[in-house]
Amino acid sequence: MKRIVFLILCILVSVVTYSQSNRKIRELERIRKATLEEIENTNQLLKETKNSARSMLSRISLITNQIASRKKVINVLGEEISAIDEQIADMNRDIARLNKEHEEKKGNYGKSMRSMYQKRTTQDKLLFILSADNFAQSYRRLRYLKEYADWQKRQALLIIESREQVARKKQELEKVKDEKRSLLKNREVESQKLQTEENNKREEVQELKKKEKELNEELKKKRREAQGLNNQIERLIAEEIARAEAEARREAEAEARREAERKRKNAAENKQEKVEVAAPTRQAESKGGYAMTVDERRLSGDFAKNRGQLPFPVSSRYTVISYFGEQRHQELKHVVTNNNGIDIRVSPGAEARSVFKGEVTSVFVVPGYNNSIIVRHGNYLTVYANLSSVYVKKGDRVSTGQALGKIFTDSEDGNSTVLHFEVRKEKDKLNPLNWVKR
Repeated sequence: MKRIVFLILCILVSVVTYSQSNRKIRELERIRKATLEEIENTNQLLKETKNSARSMLSRISLITNQIASRKKVINVLGEEISAIDEQIADMNRDIARLNKEHEEKKGNYGKSMRSMYQKRTTQDKLLFILSADNFAQSYRRLRYLKEYADWQKRQALLIIESREQVARKKQELEKVKDEKRSLLKNREVESQKLQTEENNKREEVQELKKKEKELNEELKKKRREAQGLNNQIERLIAEEIARAEAEARREAEAEARREAERKRKNAAENKQEKVEVAAPTRQAESKGGYAMTVDERRLSGDFAKNRGQLPFPVSSRYTVISYFGEQRHQELKHVVTNNNGIDIRVSPGAEARSVFKGEVTSVFVVPGYNNSIIVRHGNYLTVYANLSSVYVKKGDRVSTGQALGKIFTDSEDGNSTVLHFEVRKEKDKLNPLNWVKR
C-alpha cells in the first residue's frame, strides 16, 4: 500500500512539474514573438528613414533599439532551451520510472503464470475444488480460482497499458527534442542577424562622423526648437496657475463677503450663532502650485494611482527613439541630447491618444513641433507635440484612449512620423516611461 501511495505521489509531482515547465516555455515563446514583432516594426521604420545627417541619429537610435531587441530574443531563446532541457530531464526520469514499473509488472505476471502452470493443470484445479470438505469450501475454492484468473487478466492489460504509456512518453520526448533543435537553429539565425545589425550600426556611425558639421547644425536647430516648445509649455502652465489662483482669490473674497453679511444680520437680530467658515473650493497641493477644485483633486489622485499602467499615447506599433533626460550618445561622445519627454516613432497615419481622462487646456503651434496639445489631469499634465491636425479644442473633456490628433509625417525625411510626449506635475518634468505601460 505504501508503495502504491509513493508511486501516485511521484506521478502527481511529475505532472505538476511538467505543467509548470510547459507554462514557462509558452510564456517565453510569447515574449519572444512580441519582441520579434518589435524588431519587424523597427525594420519597417528603418526602410522609411533617409541617410541624411538630419535623420541618421534617428536611424542609429532605431538600430540600437533593434540590437537590444535582438539580444533579448537570443536571451529568451536561451531560457527556452534551458527550460526544455529541464523538461527533457524530467521526461527521461518519467520514462525510466515507467520502464521499471513495466518490468516489475512483467516479472510478477511471469512468476504467477509459471506458478500456475507448474502447480495447477486443469485436472489439478478440478481436484482442488472436489477435494473440499464440504460444498461451501468447494464454492470458496472455485471463487478463488476465478478471482485469481481475473487478476491475471487485469495484470496482462496493465502490462499492455504500461508499455503503451512508455511508448507515448518516448514520442512526447522526441517532439520536445525536435522543439529544442528548432530553438537552437533559431538562436543561431538570430545571432547571425545580430552580427549583421552591429556591423550596420558601425557603418552608420562612421558615415555620420563624416557629416559632423551638418550634424552639429541639425542638433543646434533641434535644441532651439525644443527650448521653444518648453518655453511655450511653461508660459501656458504659468498662465493656468495664475488663472486658478485668481479664481481661488475671487471665491475666498466672495465667501468672506457672505460671512461678513451673515455676521451683520446675526448682530442686528441679536443672535449668538457660531458662523462656520466654508473650506475654500480651490486648493493648491503646494505653494505656488495649481489651485484645484474638488473634482480636479480627485482626478489628480486617480492619475497618480495609475502610474505605470497608463496606455501608450499612440494608435499603432511604436519605437521609442529618444529617451527622457540627458542622453550621451554611445558612439558619438560629443553628442549630448536633453529631452523633457520621449520621442515615439510610428508609421504614417498614426494618431496621438490621451493616456487618461482630463481637460484640454491648450492647443498651440510651435516651430519644429507643429500642432501641440496640453491635457490637464488635476495637477498633472500630459503634452502631445508634433501633430499635423488636431481633433479637439481648448476646454474639451477627453477620455482615456481618445484620439487627439494625427501625428505629423515629414515627407522630406523619408515619411518620418514622430510624436513628442511629456508628463508633468505642476512645473516638474517626469519620465513618461515610468507612467505608461509598455
